[in-house]
Amino acid sequence: MAKAKRKFVCQQCGSVGNRWQGQCDDCGEWNSIVEEAAETVFSARHDLHTGGRALTLVGLDDKVELPPRTTTGIAEFDRALGGGIVPGSATLIGGDPGIGKSTLLLQAAARIATAGHSVAYISGEEASDQVRLRAQRLGLGGAPVQLASATSVRDILTTLGEGAAPTLLIIDSIQTMHSDLIEGAPGTVSQVRASSQELIRFAKQRGTAVILVGHVTKDGSIAGPRVLEHMVDTVLSFEGERSHQYRILRAIKNRFGGTDEIGVFSMVAEGLEEVANPSALFLTHRDENVTGATVFPALEGTRPVLVEIQALVVRLSSGATPRRAVVGWDNGRLAMILAVLEARCGLSFSTCEVYLNVAGGYRLSDPAADLAVAAALMSALSERPVPADIVLFGEIALSGEVRPVAHSPLRLREAAKLGFNRAFVPAATADGVKGISVSGFRALSQLVDQMLGRG
Repeated sequence: MAKAKRKFVCQQCGSVGNRWQGQCDDCGEWNSIVEEAAETVFSARHDLHTGGRALTLVGLDDKVELPPRTTTGIAEFDRALGGGIVPGSATLIGGDPGIGKSTLLLQAAARIATAGHSVAYISGEEASDQVRLRAQRLGLGGAPVQLASATSVRDILTTLGEGAAPTLLIIDSIQTMHSDLIEGAPGTVSQVRASSQELIRFAKQRGTAVILVGHVTKDGSIAGPRVLEHMVDTVLSFEGERSHQYRILRAIKNRFGGTDEIGVFSMVAEGLEEVANPSALFLTHRDENVTGATVFPALEGTRPVLVEIQALVVRLSSGATPRRAVVGWDNGRLAMILAVLEARCGLSFSTCEVYLNVAGGYRLSDPAADLAVAAALMSALSERPVPADIVLFGEIALSGEVRPVAHSPLRLREAAKLGFNRAFVPAATADGVKGISVSGFRALSQLVDQMLGRG
């Protein structure tokens, strides 16, 4: 005997409840809960030990060949993917509206098609003529990419199933797709899940690589159910500020390669250009030393990127509460560094406003930036510039100890390649690298003494 069960699903996080309410208990979003198609629940118990198909079990020591990859012709895109597109794989790419997702995928599709592979580009948001016009503006009008404008998953799979399966299928975007197997409007959690499942099944059965474009919510996460990110093989995030020229393609999940790899692009009139040397985007070219500026070799996956950290310290004459403003770094981390400088090094910031900025709109999450931030703050407070040929990195403990960080040689080699002559690093990782002089510090107070000339 089957009975109907009502289901209310949050369109932001995918949580399911048995009644409607104004605010989702899981994600806190208002007016995001929608009633979706009822499920059928069978009360009769079935024997789970019979009626199934016997599986073939294999051992961990069985030989497995690495899957072949199709390169996109865009080195930064291939880098984020782990070396290229794997046949039969499913990739999800998300990013803010207008950040360049469709432009990047159209450029990749054109290069793959020009190399002799079949590519299908299905747009659910634009007509085929709009996609064709954008391709012509990018100089890609002659690429043999097959275009279509559709939102029905059944129509798409029927069309692609008539002949040889394409090498690459691009769906722009998954939130516009609709499956007639279940009820619900396009973009709902159940529709996104069902449409993705059908497309991924087609990819696995026919060996076609599928790239799904996903919308993002206001907090930057990919819209739709979290299960969507578990269903695909690779999740890429296309990041950047519209006011800045650069774009970063970041790998969040990759079953066929490493995570935390990035590809760096620059937005120009002709589309997206690769940036072979990302450090050039984030370093300020200055002819003379400037107070409050230091250079930090950040690490994105296996790629070192040199960024400039800028600090400004303003002394207040009145009794107003000093302000702390941070752009591109963690506000709580800045408060900790200021506390260590006051408690362990004798520097006073209590009557000063402090402003910290990571140049170029870059966002840092690496704790190795602590030493560079502390040096920038000391330089701004004392009005003594840090020499322009020095890079700094190291994690600072609450005790004032300068702790070692990972991949120090990689950071130093990148700094030496870009012309930096000296490096201030933790004493535990002060091994020399050819072309750069390394100075190790065990405590932050030692760096303060050297910078301020304390004897």
